[in-house]
Amino acid sequence: MVAYYLVLLINFTAQAVTLLMLAYAILSWVAKPWNQIRLFVDRISEPLLAPIRRVVPLVGLVDISPLVLILLVQLIARVFVSIIYLVF
Repeated sequence: MVAYYLVLLINFTAQAVTLLMLAYAILSWVAKPWNQIRLFVDRISEPLLAPIRRVVPLVGLVDISPLVLILLVQLIARVFVSIIYLVF
């Protein structure tokens, strides 16, 4: 029973980060920099993206750090879920 709720929490967190990064990417294209929603999303996502930006360079003029974060979070979530299923 504990494993079920742990897997649920991991999957929910991974989906929340994925949706946050999608919102970040879309708002960076369409919203003005002073838009309140964009400022809120930027404030939440910048601490997650900053370490990745130090490692991953820009590709041309495109920042791919949100994509890298989504891939890392999904990979880590799948590994944790697999470990939980092996243990319980």
